[in-house]
Amino acid sequence: DDSTARVWNAATGKELALLKGHTVGVASASFSGDGGRVVTASYDRTARVWDAASGQELALLKGHMNRVLSASFSGDGRRVVTASDDSTTRVWDAASGKELALLKGHTHWVRSASISGDGGRVVTASHDRTARVWDAATGKLMLTLLGHTGPVLTASFSPDGAVIRIAGLAGSDDEGGKSIRVRIFDTRPASLTFLPRELAPPPKPK
Repeated sequence: DDSTARVWNAATGKELALLKGHTVGVASASFSGDGGRVVTASYDRTARVWDAASGQELALLKGHMNRVLSASFSGDGRRVVTASDDSTTRVWDAASGKELALLKGHTHWVRSASISGDGGRVVTASHDRTARVWDAATGKLMLTLLGHTGPVLTASFSPDGAVIRIAGLAGSDDEGGKSIRVRIFDTRPASLTFLPRELAPPPKPK
């Protein structure tokens, strides 16, 4: 909770870069596809894009009204998608920091958001017990994926964009000790189905 992100050598554990600029805790950090940049999400209501080698801040993504919980790049690295406590998701130009689309419709926190491989859609996961699929360019809602009885924590596309995997809690807003339900949706036209699977949480250490 020191308001920084750091890049490390995965083999040696050596620190390679310090990403410093957020004013409160950093909630997530992820690399661009080519490994050249990092995007961070922070409780200071911003996301930031950094040079992964030097730690220099490249872009400030500012517009959310509450904590930013996740941020990730599109496959081509040209856009960033952010998810926030303000119940919205936003799509940004990764180079300029300009907001490109506002995805508004969830009624509770948005925990995660990711862009499909072709860049055309965004899938979001929310505490309102739904996941939603949006047009990444216009922000228009395309699909609402129902079935979870607790907060939806994460959602992501398969590489070809045909399938969405959603994970959420079963039956409570309390994240402690509850079972996790994973649903897999086939989003191809005329074939929207899901396969639910129950996953038990790991045993508590003795």
